Amino acid sequence: MATLTYFFATVSPFTYLAGTRLEEICARHGLEIDYRPLDVIALFARTGGVAPKDRHESRLAYRLQELERQARKTGLPLNLKPAFWPANPAPSSYAFIAAQSAVRAGKADGDLGALAHGFTRACWAEERNIAEDDVVRDVLAGAGFDPSLADSGMLAGAETYAANLEDAVRMGAFGAPFYITPDDRRFWGQDRLDDLDLALKGEI
Repeated sequence: MATLTYFFATVSPFTYLAGTRLEEICARHGLEIDYRPLDVIALFARTGGVAPKDRHESRLAYRLQELERQARKTGLPLNLKPAFWPANPAPSSYAFIAAQSAVRAGKADGDLGALAHGFTRACWAEERNIAEDDVVRDVLAGAGFDPSLADSGMLAGAETYAANLEDAVRMGAFGAPFYITPDDRRFWGQDRLDDLDLALKGEI
């Protein structure tokens, strides 16, 4: 089965606002999803972007307006200034990588799409700190995974997390969420999911 590469960040509000629409699109088109959690702030630094804290006030004001608009469009609850942001994305990302490895090894049958959304939702809608062990465990369980995955494969998780960043730079990604089709068509942002769907249909 052909595979779509999906670079995302567990602390990204725009990744959160994507919901599970990518999973629905890929299911319609018979595509597998290769989930690649990464450090989006490091990706900005590597590809000419600027971390939110360093942006001009006009850009920050626009970002808040755009988040509010997109939340209304998607119908998802969103706290524009969450209590635990920015959080350290590594613990949730390592847990995601462990869950993904378990699925690939046939040792788990949880929902990876729900897991990615669960971490971002915890941050942006539920006022939870996704750097805390109990939150990571709870989100794992909510997506059908063994919570003990939070304690497994830390070294492998760190190595994969770093490799995902390198792959993102090499493959032309520069933000999150970022989608790359099997034939290397690239789409940045949850507001491009409709375009991704049309491209997969061969209509654009």
